[in-house]
Order: sequence, then structure tokens, then C-alpha cells
Amino acid sequence: ELQGIGWKTIARLASLPVPLSQAVQMKASELAALGIPRQKAEQIKQQLTLDFIRQRQALYAKHHIGVLTISDEGYPPMLREIAQPPWVLYYKGRAELFMEPAIAVVGTRNPTVYGRKMAYRLSRQLAEGGFVIVSGLARGIDGISHLAALESGGATIGVTAGGLDFIYPKEHAPLYRTISEEGLIVSEFPLGTQIRKGMFPLRNRIIAGLSSGTVVVEGGLDSGSLITAEIALEESRDVFAVPGQVTSPKSAGALTLLKDGAKIVISAQDIFEEYAHKITLNPKNITRDQSKVEMSRHEEEILQYIAFEPVTFDEILRRSGSSFGHLHSVLLSLLIKNKIEQLPGSRYIRTDGHH
Repeated sequence: ELQGIGWKTIARLASLPVPLSQAVQMKASELAALGIPRQKAEQIKQQLTLDFIRQRQALYAKHHIGVLTISDEGYPPMLREIAQPPWVLYYKGRAELFMEPAIAVVGTRNPTVYGRKMAYRLSRQLAEGGFVIVSGLARGIDGISHLAALESGGATIGVTAGGLDFIYPKEHAPLYRTISEEGLIVSEFPLGTQIRKGMFPLRNRIIAGLSSGTVVVEGGLDSGSLITAEIALEESRDVFAVPGQVTSPKSAGALTLLKDGAKIVISAQDIFEEYAHKITLNPKNITRDQSKVEMSRHEEEILQYIAFEPVTFDEILRRSGSSFGHLHSVLLSLLIKNKIEQLPGSRYIRTDGHH
């Protein structure tokens, strides 16, 4: 919340011989005497007024945002164990998901058709089997994994790299809304924090930290998903990788992980077997016919208004008689399933699925 006060300064405050709540009430000179740099001590005293605290609390209440500190009971136990756990978590949605077994599914922003299918299938099966699917809300594999969990009636946690009021990428606005209602969206950054490049690795440590294991579906050698996998390994968590074609650059990351000892994943069963004796899962009662899982009735319906010639959002809205919010979320899932493409100017076109 405070400008210029980061993880390390809070760590210093937390290591003082007094409780944190008491430390923040001390004078700047007292803090400085205990080893907090003078400039930081004065910043804390200037900014951390009772008024400031009340203002922030009112702001979070207004936006229905929950705040958990590392000393709160509801703080995710798995995350507490990592080397640099976030001191504070801001969240929207179902906080009870922090207590359930979770698996991270991560990968490239530009997956192949194979990558999309594998991410969708694995996330769906894992969610149905009782795992919470954790990912980073990015384009590509992340979005597909969240969506698959939601469509299966399972649960998902989205970890964002900025404040909860910054939606990135913009087209994931309907997905954010759905996850914040049916799942959980989490950030370690207060409202108003804009996303900068260095924040993605910070977000990745939370994705890995919340999860028993991380599954990498597709990702190049410099992919962010490899950073998540490396953090998972450092934290002694499991790393799984989906094999891909040896010649596909998108599979280079996963294949490198496999070469280095990651566990191979061909189906969700491989992951269930890994945790059979360690974790108790509550499978979801799924009544849908699994073989026809590819498209929902709403998607089939909207797809008939989209041709191989571009058509605008407003035209689809008018022709389909659908509501704005509903159409938005159906178009999002058609985009994720690679049935349509979005062109500039909110226009949509059908794809033949071979992108």
C-alpha cells in the first residue's frame, strides 16, 4: 500500500523483536534505532496514518475485495511455505478455495491447436477430479485452463500481475468477471498498481506457491511458464510437462523440463496417481456427456451468426438477440477454443481451427 515500501522492508519490520502491529506504531527514530533505514522509517510514518488505513479499508469494502495478511488464519497454507511469501493477498471471490488442493496449469500465450486441446482436456479432467486449477490469467494456455475448469463445474484461481483493477489482457474482462464470481482472483499488489514487466515473475512464484504441482503444457525456452516451473522445483513442488513434437519450438520448454526430470503427463490420470496417497480430493459430480464436451449449446448458437467474412460485435448482438454480457463470455470461449478469431474494430471471423 505504501509507496517505496517493498517486500524486504516489511521483512525487516517483521523480524524486529516486537509484533508487526506494534512496529508500525513506533516513531521513525525508534524504527531507525532498530535497523530500519531512516528514509524508509520516515516514509512509513508519513504515509501510514489512521486516516490512510481507514480510507484503504473503505475502498476495499466498496470493491468487494478481501485482504489477507500472512498472519491471518485464512492465508493459503501452501503459499506460506515458500521462500518469499506475499505479506498481503488481495482477493475477489471464494476465499475457501485457498484451502483446497490445487494444481497450476501454465503455458505459452500462443499455443498450437494441440496445446489448446491438451490444456483444455487436462484442466477439465483435473477440475472434475477435485483440483483447483491455478493459472496466470494470460492469453493462450492460461485462459484456456481457467475456462476449462469453469466449464467443468470445477474451481479456478487466477493470479494477476498488477492490482485487481488492472485487467490484462483487456479481452479477458468477461473471464475476470466470471472467475471473481465463481472462482477466485488474487494479487499481492494493492488497487491502483499498474503492471510492469518485472511483476510477471513475482506473480509466477504465487502460482507455483499455491499449487502442489505445476503442469507446463507448451512453452518456448524463454517462456514465463518455465520460470514458474523453476520456482516450483526450487520450492520442492512437483513439475509435470506435456510432451510435444521435438521439432516444435513451442514444445522446446516442456521437452527440456522432461529431459531434466520433470514428470511426463499424457492424461490427468498421471497426476491423480501421483497424489493418490498424499491428497484427498472431492470429485465434482459431472453429468455431461464427456465425448461431446467441445462445444456448448450457447456456443453452437452464436457460432451460426459468424461467417468466414468479418462480422461486428453489434451485428452478432442484434442478430442473436443475446445480452451484452452473455455474448461477451460466449465469444471469449469461442476464441479460446480457436473456433473464431478477433479482428481489429471488434469484428469476428470464423477460423477453420488450424491456426
